[in-house]
Amino acid sequence: MKKLLAIAVTLAVLGAIGYGALRFSKVAMASTGASDTVPTTKVKKGRVTITVSARGELQGGNSEMLTAPMVGGGDLPITFLRQAGELVAEGDIVTQFDTTQQEYNLREAQADLEEAEQQVIKAEAESEATAEESRWAVEAADSDVRIAEIEMRRNPVEPVIVQKQNALALEAAKDRLRQAQQDIQNKETTSSSGIAIQKANQNKAKVMADLAQKNIDSMTLKAKTAGYVNVQQNTNMNMMYWGMQLPPFQVGDSARSGMAVAQIPDLKSWEISAKVGELDRGRLSPGQAVTVKVVALAGKEFTGKVKNMGGTSGPPWDRNFETRITVDNGAPELRPGMSSNLVIVAEKLEDVLWAPFQAVFESDGRTFVYQKTPTGFMPHDITLVKRSESQVVLTGLNEGDVIAMSNPDQSTKSGSGQGQQNGAMKALSK
Repeated sequence: MKKLLAIAVTLAVLGAIGYGALRFSKVAMASTGASDTVPTTKVKKGRVTITVSARGELQGGNSEMLTAPMVGGGDLPITFLRQAGELVAEGDIVTQFDTTQQEYNLREAQADLEEAEQQVIKAEAESEATAEESRWAVEAADSDVRIAEIEMRRNPVEPVIVQKQNALALEAAKDRLRQAQQDIQNKETTSSSGIAIQKANQNKAKVMADLAQKNIDSMTLKAKTAGYVNVQQNTNMNMMYWGMQLPPFQVGDSARSGMAVAQIPDLKSWEISAKVGELDRGRLSPGQAVTVKVVALAGKEFTGKVKNMGGTSGPPWDRNFETRITVDNGAPELRPGMSSNLVIVAEKLEDVLWAPFQAVFESDGRTFVYQKTPTGFMPHDITLVKRSESQVVLTGLNEGDVIAMSNPDQSTKSGSGQGQQNGAMKALSK
């Protein structure tokens, strides 16, 4: 019995030692396997450039807007319109509107002008006739005065009654002469006023004819600079609803006075219209450097600057900001509408700690990384200073610290891994 008992104790001790060795080897192998399967990186120190990436569309800058003329109060039908994207030279016709009503107004104004001119001629002729008649009346009255004076010379030999008659005749002739002289002045003033009125009517008719001709000329829109035609959206719609895609203007559409019909961007001054995400809006400001790569021109790179930041667009879950980028070094092969990839340099930081963006995690309002320790990966709180699409500037770690690029708790499914996960979650909850 003693021998059997001794053998049993010896076997139990050996079994316990073997079980402990096996358990230790499994834990060691699981820990080593977890460390080998989790991708890691080191915290680095140096220069970090915060950039913002975006995609935009190439457009000509210094745009010239062509608007419907301020003619009348109704709609203006479009009879001619160049195609969108069509190249035009300075002075080329871009848009024409229907001039039927204005041509009718011009003919009416020209007819009124011709009638006013004839009225002026008539008034001048009547004035000359009246003046001639008034001069004849003055001369006749002057002749009567002279005859009466001659008759007065015979008074010494004439009876008294004849003398009185001659005196009365002379006085009457002088009165008629004074009246004729006064009438000629009044008639000249009246004739001048009548001629002035007719000339005013003539000037008014001429202004109306010139205005009608000017309106006709303004209904032909020409390009003041060389460029391409960018047809605008037609907002002159009877019915509109939320989310409706407005069509561009085309021949046959009607535009109201003052509406923008087409746009002529300058091909010598290129711009890029891009949309920047709402999270990146705070990093951008006018004047920041931009690297431009046009998709259609592989291998070529252009430089530019942020011109301005516009308003927001898009649904609430995907807000974007309209951004204008000016291109510094344009090229002849650039064309409107080309897609461009943009890299905007928002900020440059010197001598800072940084890590890849994938190594930073957030949970329950905390920002942390999984730092490698002798016992495995453990959560470690950090403070974010700056972040970009690929890098984060942080504090709370030292240069050279090894951190995980993915969640190590999801890389292990064994028992030891489950224990490590429980330990990591406990450490995170502290």
